[in-house]
Amino acid sequence: MHKLSLTDFVDIVSKSGTPKATNVAKVKHRPKYEPSTDFYKLLRDRIVETHKNGLSHKHLVKLVPSLNDLKKIKNYPDIISGYSAWWGKKDIKWFDPPSELFVQHGIAVSINPELGLNVNGQSYLVKLYFKSEPLTKNRIDIATHLMEVCLRKHCKAGESMAVLDIRNSKLITPKVPIPSLSATLDAELAYIAALWPNV
Repeated sequence: MHKLSLTDFVDIVSKSGTPKATNVAKVKHRPKYEPSTDFYKLLRDRIVETHKNGLSHKHLVKLVPSLNDLKKIKNYPDIISGYSAWWGKKDIKWFDPPSELFVQHGIAVSINPELGLNVNGQSYLVKLYFKSEPLTKNRIDIATHLMEVCLRKHCKAGESMAVLDIRNSKLITPKVPIPSLSATLDAELAYIAALWPNV
């Protein structure tokens, strides 16, 4: 079985034509995952650690002086600032988010929101979006739809699926599931499965 991250899958689905096939090939042939090459891992882990331990967003800011990678020095402060602006004075409590695999046509997509947060009394499963590129509605819809399909059985009543556009300090919670999107995503996975041996 071939395994994709949710980000991989969203990236592929968001493209068309030759760029879509190129993206499948890129995922297939890239080196095995190494934490040291995951640009956002340090900050992602710090955000999780902060909420799990009930710390303030100042704990995120304290990460900046320890950075020695020039690209992280350039990017992390803006992300931390965006996250802190979203957090503000909200009352936020942590809970462990569930994870699942969405499996079709021999392709498995990891559905793993980074955060489980109760924000001012409302619970969310949150997928973090770190990139500077604008977050499109299509990307949000795919991510939250798959979260709804795969994770709803693990949720308590009233929990919402969300994507946090960190740099823009926006928590986005579209209405899910979306009719017909499951069939579309099934077709996308069939395409990836058919293409995989040939790229």
